[in-house]
Amino acid sequence: MWRSKACGLGWALALAAGMQAPAQLAHRGETPASTTPVGAAPHRQRLILKDGGYQVVMSYTVVKDRVRYVSAERGGETEEIPLKLVDLEATKRWAQEHAPPDPNAPAAVRPAPAIDPELLKEEAERAALSPEVATDLRLEPTDGVLALDTYQATPELVPLVQSQGELNRQTGHSVLRGPIKPGSAPHQVVVLKGEKAAVQMHVNDPVIYVKLDDALPASGEALTVDTHGASGRSAAEKTKPNDSDYVIVRLDVRQDARVVASFNLAQLGTGKRQEDVTELDATELPGGHWLKLTPREQLLIGEYALVEVLGDKEINLGVWEFGVHPTAPENRDLIQPEKRRPGSLERHTPE
Repeated sequence: MWRSKACGLGWALALAAGMQAPAQLAHRGETPASTTPVGAAPHRQRLILKDGGYQVVMSYTVVKDRVRYVSAERGGETEEIPLKLVDLEATKRWAQEHAPPDPNAPAAVRPAPAIDPELLKEEAERAALSPEVATDLRLEPTDGVLALDTYQATPELVPLVQSQGELNRQTGHSVLRGPIKPGSAPHQVVVLKGEKAAVQMHVNDPVIYVKLDDALPASGEALTVDTHGASGRSAAEKTKPNDSDYVIVRLDVRQDARVVASFNLAQLGTGKRQEDVTELDATELPGGHWLKLTPREQLLIGEYALVEVLGDKEINLGVWEFGVHPTAPENRDLIQPEKRRPGSLERHTPE
């Protein structure tokens, strides 16, 4: 049926022009503007008229000043209408917008749904708390100081124990201030029990990570960075921007004890090497939760302590003890690489 006020005119023109079969069009070498593949379901489209109406057709072709079409409403009969009554641009535009999907075309990839910016911020905060330091190996935010070791070609993170001589041992970060007099003769500062630390590194250049904040943050809350008073020397007093407030001291091993001897704090950062003292380069990791300490020189086999420098005349007597012995057994309570599985959706049958 016609869909416009030009219905009567269209019928009159079609009857006046007469009917012609599609076979006759092929005989004349005329190509229809719309065809249906063999074996496919007939596709209906609209032949848009300039007065706003339309005809539902199976196909159509333009022959000089007329449009010949196969009507979908009258059993596939072939009819004609003057070209001046047809809006060909609107007809082609409608056909493009309503074209049937190609069964051989690849499935369209749907864009991922937008993620809430607040959720992205929280995820970035969680990632900053547990940054990756080796393949599939991440820092554990519940530990205060971790050393990166390699045992049998596998990277591992080992919590370092903080010891204050006769006081308790822990894996956190506490401060017990102790003065060191500038220019005084070397003397023992901290005495650790035993001739060997429980933690033994199997590499001579272990990278150490120090957590800068004590508490785990609540979701979405900001963190306050606390360096435990280890601001050390002012920026003007430091010769390099990456001079750290930590050093590694080689211990004097005695019978059933290891001794941390005093050293010259004023020489730190001046480039002058001190015996049994290894300076460290410090890098704050993104997020401000971890400090990465890298030795400036390789360590020899022996016993060591990570010492925090609190000022020009003061250190933290709570030191982190470890040894360097390549043939030592594997450490206990370590963190090993763990490959994270990508998230997936599972179908559950309703109960």
